[in-house]
Amino acid sequence: MYSYFNGLLAACALNTAVVECGGVGYKLTVSAMTLGKIAGKEGNTVKLYAHLSVREDAMELFGFADEEEAEAFRLLIGVSGIGPKAAIAILSVFTPEKLAAAIGAGDTKAIARAQGIGAKTAARVVLELKDKFKFFGESGDEAGGAGFASDPASVEGGAAEAAEVLAVLGYNRPQILAALKGADPAWDSETAVKYALKKLASGR
Repeated sequence: MYSYFNGLLAACALNTAVVECGGVGYKLTVSAMTLGKIAGKEGNTVKLYAHLSVREDAMELFGFADEEEAEAFRLLIGVSGIGPKAAIAILSVFTPEKLAAAIGAGDTKAIARAQGIGAKTAARVVLELKDKFKFFGESGDEAGGAGFASDPASVEGGAAEAAEVLAVLGYNRPQILAALKGADPAWDSETAVKYALKKLASGR
C-alpha cells in the first residue's frame, strides 16, 4: 500500500519517527540503525521506505532509511516465529550487510544478541534465510562467495564459512582464496576470518 514517505521529519524518538506528508503526520516504527541516520534532522525532508503491517487488532507502519533495510525486514518477517517487532530488533543490531554475513557464517550466537531473539529463533533465521538472503547486490562468482561452502577443493572447515563472510565484505574469489591459503581446517569461522583479514590488510 505504501512504498515510501518523503516529507518533513516532524519528530523522532526511541524506535519511532513521525513524517509529515501533505499535512498528515505518519508515525513509523524504525530500527536503531534508521534512527541513527535521521536523528537530528527534525524540520528537514527525509525519505523513509515503508511497510504496513496489518493485524486483526491493529495496523502499524514501519520505516527504513534505505531499500536494503526494507528488503531485509521483509525477508525476516517471512521466517516462522519472526514478527515485525522481532525483525526491527534484529535490524537494530545489524546492518543488512552484517546480517547477511552472520547468516552466511551461520552465526546464531550473534543473531541471538538482538533483544527478544532466542537461540532457537536465531537458528530458524539462519536455516530459512541462508539460501534466500541475496547478500544485497553480491551473488554468485561475481562476488566470489557463492558455492565456497560446498567447494571442498577451494577451502575446508571454518574457512568455508569464512569465505562466505569475506565475499559479503566485497572481496573477490582470487583474493579470498589467497587470503585463506594456509588456514587450518580445524579453525572456526571467526578465527579463519581474522586470519584472512590480517593477510589482506598486510597485502600478503
